[in-house]
Order: sequence, then C-alpha cells, then structure tokens
Amino acid sequence: MSEITFSEIGVADIDELLPLFLAYRVFYKREPMPEESRAYMTARFQAGDYTGFLARIGGKAVGFAIMSRTFSSGVMKPIWLLNDIFVDPTMRKAGVGAALMAKVEAHARATGATRVDLFTARDNNIAQSVYTRAGWKRDEIFYRYIKTF
Repeated sequence: MSEITFSEIGVADIDELLPLFLAYRVFYKREPMPEESRAYMTARFQAGDYTGFLARIGGKAVGFAIMSRTFSSGVMKPIWLLNDIFVDPTMRKAGVGAALMAKVEAHARATGATRVDLFTARDNNIAQSVYTRAGWKRDEIFYRYIKTF
C-alpha cells in the first residue's frame, strides 16, 4: 500500500473533500445536502473558522480531519476541537485514522494548545477504539450539556 500523505485543507480542496464530507454526514444519519455542504465548507475555510488535513493514499483523498480553535479560561491557552474526522470505509484498517489523529495532535502542539477535544457518538465503537489506541482518554469528570435551537 502507498504511503499516507497530508495536505492542509484550503478552499481549493473543497471539491476533493466534498465526497468524503457527504459520506461523513450520511454516516451520522444526516442528509448529504451536496450544495449546502459545499457552501458551508467553503464559507468556514474562507473565514478561517476551520483548519484541517486531507489524507491521501496514492494521490486519492481517503480521509480528513477538521478542527476549530477555542480557548480555556482555566489554563489560559488554546484548545482545538476536532469537529470532524472521517476515513473512507474502504480504506479503514490502513492506519489513516491513527495518522490523522497524530497529525491533529502535532498541529495542536505546534500552535501551543493545551489539549484537543472531540465528541463522538456513544455507539461509534470503531472510532472510539482508534482514539483509545492513540492514547486519548474519555472524560469522566465533566458532563456535556447542549441546548439546540
């Protein structure tokens, strides 16, 4: 198998990212919404709200990780939120997910962050096993509260 390579995602990569992003939405039981998804991703990357990495094998996009930066008043340092991470199902078990996680961690360290947070579905056991193998720990201290509108 070819080596996994990475590039930082920019607006010029949206067309290459889009099929993976749509598959990600379907995985989480959302409508793909191709045009809306394209507009959303373009706006987020243009505004600098998102940063992320596209993983390729043999030049073909096979996964992505998308992050946004926030801050912690407690430690007075940045925190990265790993919003979205996805690997093409045909490329799973090739180390792409672990490689993306390592890329995210390296980026966080390089930007002076104190940590990276992520949220995943409780039944997403495959992804959870990747996170655990990469040394991530499930939070047992804080509860997550949300209010939707």
